[in-house]
Amino acid sequence: MQTKSVYIAGSTGSIGTQALAVCKKHGIRVVGLSCGKNYRLLCEQAKEFDVKVLHIGDERAVEEVKQLFPGCEVATGEEALCRQIQESDADTLLDAIVGSAGLKPAVAGIVSKKKLALANKETIVCAGQLIMDLAKENGVTIFPVDSEHSAIFQCLLGNHDREVKRILLTASGGPFFGRETLDNIRPEDALKHPNWDMGNKITIDSATLMNKGLEVIEAYHLFGHKPIQVLVHRESIIHSMVEYVDNAIMAQLGTPDMTIPIQLSMTYPNRMESDAGEVDFVKLGTLSFYEPDAKKFRCLQLAYDALSIGGTMPCVLNGANEIAVDAFLQGNIGFPDIPKLIEQTMQAHTAISDYTLEDVFSVDLWAKNYARALVTGFGKSCNQSMEELK
Repeated sequence: MQTKSVYIAGSTGSIGTQALAVCKKHGIRVVGLSCGKNYRLLCEQAKEFDVKVLHIGDERAVEEVKQLFPGCEVATGEEALCRQIQESDADTLLDAIVGSAGLKPAVAGIVSKKKLALANKETIVCAGQLIMDLAKENGVTIFPVDSEHSAIFQCLLGNHDREVKRILLTASGGPFFGRETLDNIRPEDALKHPNWDMGNKITIDSATLMNKGLEVIEAYHLFGHKPIQVLVHRESIIHSMVEYVDNAIMAQLGTPDMTIPIQLSMTYPNRMESDAGEVDFVKLGTLSFYEPDAKKFRCLQLAYDALSIGGTMPCVLNGANEIAVDAFLQGNIGFPDIPKLIEQTMQAHTAISDYTLEDVFSVDLWAKNYARALVTGFGKSCNQSMEELK
């Protein structure tokens, strides 16, 4: 179903701003916009696209925006965002909110039977099969916006899911590929990604390879529990591959530009002209592949461990990672401490196998509080119970 109208949750981030460019190019009506703190950019977007429904995470800015846009609905708070999504006449929700904060809006979009263009991988990481079952129950199609998952989606088109042997998930390797040690890394060093221009959180996740770990969990649920192998592909031209039982491999290639997956999530089943650059194979010359170093980049192995344990463990992995990344960016822990903090939080949790959405929200809160306590006294014993940390 091609998108005709869209609510963009997270419109001021990298994905959101690129999505708006796609909407402008192809005449997709924007009916609602939400942001965290960058309300000035939100106001510019609302004016350009004549949007009357706005949501702002920073409640201090609400009155100012109401004065700038009299007659518009301007709201704040998680419940208000979910209500806006459900009540909007958009046929598509583009969920580009960073972190587990994108889970409730995704659920709101699904239960109101909107097509879900999902750029928020944490929704699937935290709630996994619950989200897939909820989408099926409501007749909602989830179109992945991540370049890797969009690539897998495209490689599966026209083929039977049961014939898949494995999924080959490519990774750039981040800025520290080949580096002997991960000591003495500053936030500004980790934010220098070699190929992609992304937000701070995802860029740090790419540097630790946690982003690839989260993508493994997401792909597992999105594409029917298939075996997944990660390959480091430095050029970021092959965005992922699918190998079939006859050993034929389908790959999706393109420049490292999010325009293609964002656009496809909204224009499918049609392919339309885009502003993404073309691949010049002669100039490119070669494509390289390496096995990831899961011992050095522990976050990738922790993600596989969380997936193997199952239940609520991936939610704990994600929640602890969000806190660890923020602590690193604030200079409160070192780069090598990120996987240590995550692993300690995972070790303190007993996974709930038969979980509900309420369990997911509760466990996410517990994991974040536990990880914060570890940051405060990192290296010390932290034995608080879930009840004490709530």
